[in-house]
Amino acid sequence: MRVIDRHIAAIIAVTTIGCGTVPSDRAGDPRLAQTTKLSAEQCIDRAMANPTADDESNYLIQPGDVLAIHFYFSPEFDDEVIVRPDGRITVRMAGEISAKGHTPAQLAEDLDRAYSRELTSPTATVHVKASPSRQIYVDGQVAHPGSFPMEPRMSTLQAIAVAGGLTNDAAPGSAVLIRRDACGLPAGTIFDVAGARSGAQPREDLAMLPGDIIYVPRSTIANIDLFVKQYVKDLIPVNPYLPIL
Repeated sequence: MRVIDRHIAAIIAVTTIGCGTVPSDRAGDPRLAQTTKLSAEQCIDRAMANPTADDESNYLIQPGDVLAIHFYFSPEFDDEVIVRPDGRITVRMAGEISAKGHTPAQLAEDLDRAYSRELTSPTATVHVKASPSRQIYVDGQVAHPGSFPMEPRMSTLQAIAVAGGLTNDAAPGSAVLIRRDACGLPAGTIFDVAGARSGAQPREDLAMLPGDIIYVPRSTIANIDLFVKQYVKDLIPVNPYLPIL
């Protein structure tokens, strides 16, 4: 993987320091870089390397999420619910339960307690079926460009596959991953699609983060700085990224 946007890296370092330190109640969130202790190089490398896996066990449920609820011993109580704007869900027999800010496992424990009056052993499990805050975008020379739900541990190759794969007009070998840092500044990284697919360069198959854009060009991009500016700032009038919370 080649991190191209070193000019943006310096801007990110200065701007992120201006954002202040991470609040103590969010300091454990691996998505937030503690940039006051990092150099410019470390800041951009951490932002682009994605040191965290998208593990559903650590995901905090948000309003708008679609949850699949399953009761192992009582499947007749299985349900699919949407988290309301107030962060609560309504389930049969148990009524309203707070879901916002809970992990799926924590919500499952709450459901077990709520259903214990009706079921001897509820054994609930919760799966985040869809989430507006966990979308990724694939554009350019793919069969079906658009936005897609980000599955746990999704990689760049998997994202391209979900979009129908490369077209015959795709540039040989490379694509661009566009990702914003904690302060919302975009940076682009060229990654070797061919090397990742062949297994020759497995490190090129990067892990995805919510809001990431993969762009597969028709021809080789000569200036990644100019491309990011034109694509993100000029061609997308509405910011597709949600702030990292």
